[in-house]
Amino acid sequence: MRISTLTMFESSLSTMNRQQSDFMKVGQQIASGRRVVNPSDDPQAASRAVGVSQSMAVAQQYADARITARNALSQEESVLNSASDSIASAKRLIVQAANGTLSDADRASAASELQGIYENLLGQANVTNGNGSYLFGGHKDDAPPFVKGADGRVIYQGASAVRGQQVDSSRQMPVGDTGSDVFTSVHSGAGYVAQAQRADGSQNQGSVVFTGPTRVDASDPGYGKTYTLHFTASDKYQILDENNAPISIDMDNDGTPESEFDYVPGKKVSYGGISITLEGTPAVDDEIVMAKAQDQNIFTTLENAIASLNTTTDTDSAKAALQNTLSTVNRQLDNGLDNVLTVRASVGARLNELDTLDAVGSNRKVNYEQTMSDLVDLDYAQAISDYTLRQVGLQASQKTFVDMQSMSLFDQL
Repeated sequence: MRISTLTMFESSLSTMNRQQSDFMKVGQQIASGRRVVNPSDDPQAASRAVGVSQSMAVAQQYADARITARNALSQEESVLNSASDSIASAKRLIVQAANGTLSDADRASAASELQGIYENLLGQANVTNGNGSYLFGGHKDDAPPFVKGADGRVIYQGASAVRGQQVDSSRQMPVGDTGSDVFTSVHSGAGYVAQAQRADGSQNQGSVVFTGPTRVDASDPGYGKTYTLHFTASDKYQILDENNAPISIDMDNDGTPESEFDYVPGKKVSYGGISITLEGTPAVDDEIVMAKAQDQNIFTTLENAIASLNTTTDTDSAKAALQNTLSTVNRQLDNGLDNVLTVRASVGARLNELDTLDAVGSNRKVNYEQTMSDLVDLDYAQAISDYTLRQVGLQASQKTFVDMQSMSLFDQL
C-alpha cells in the first residue's frame, strides 16, 4: 500500500477537525445547559421534548385563564357583599318603618332613605368590570342589564346565560352570574309569602293584618300549594284552593267537614303544613293569598315598599294595608338576601375550585419540568469531564499535526 505525504496530512487534519468538533459540541452543551442542543443529538429525546413543551404551553394557558376567571369572580364576590349589605340595611329600615307609632312624615323620611338604598343597589346591579363590560349582563355585557321601564319600574334586559372560561382540560367554569339569578330569583328553600289583596288586585277594605305564614310541617301533602283566605263576613272565612274552590275541612274534629269557618282575631289558622296569625276586622271579600315564594324582582319589592311608606294612613284599612305590605316586603327581602348569599357562596366555591386547580396545575408543571429536564438537560459533572477529555484529545491531535508538518517520506530515502 502506498502512503503519500498528502495522505498523512489529510489524515492528521481530519483527526484534528473531528476532535475540535467534539470539543466545541461539549462546550456548546455547557454554555446552553442542555444535553440536546440540536435534534440530531438525540432524535428520540428531542421528539418527546417537543410534546412535553407543547403540554407545558397548554398548561400555562390554563393557568392564565384561571387568573382571568379569579379576577372576575373576585370582583363579583365584592359586589355581592355590598349588595347583601344594602338589602340588610333595607330590611332594618322596613322593620323600623313598621312601627305603628311613626307618623306619615316619619315614614316619608324612611322612604327617602330607602330610595337611596334602592338607587345604590341598582348601581351595584349595573356595575362594570375593568374592560367596561357589565358584570351581571351575561352574554349581553355591552349594555346595562337593569333599566327603568316606561312605568318607572326596573326590569332585567340582560342575557339568561353567562360566559364560560376553560380553566382546565376538562373544566369550563362560569365566570359570573346573570342579574336574573342574583336580583330576580329566590333560592330553592324559600318558604311561603303572604299578600293581602282582593281577587281583582285592589286593596283590602278591612283592617285585618297578618303575621307569618310559618312552616309547620313540610311533609304535609298540601305543603307547597297556594291557598287563599277569603272572608265571607267580618267573622267568617273560607280556605280556597289554587282554583279558588272552597276546601272542606273538619276544623273542629267533630267528624263533619265544613267549608266556612269562624274567624277569631289572634287565633292561628293552620292548613297545608303552614300557619298564619290574623288580627283586626276584615271586610267582605277581603283576601290573604299564601303561596310558595316565586322568582321576584328585588327592585320591584323595594318600589312597593317606597310607595307604601309614602302613602297617607288616615284610615284603619290604610294602616292595615301598610302593615301587610311591609310584612310581605320583609319576607321578600329575606328571600332576596338569602338568594344573594347563596350566589355568593357559589362564587366562593368556584374560587376555591380555582385554588385547587392551581395546586394541581403547579404539580403538573413540576412533573413536566422534571420530564423535560430528564430528556434534554445536561449533567454538568459528566459534561465537564467530557470537556476536559475532548480538550486533551484536541491538543494531542494539534501536536501530532505540528509534528507531521516536519516529516516527509523523502527523509526515509
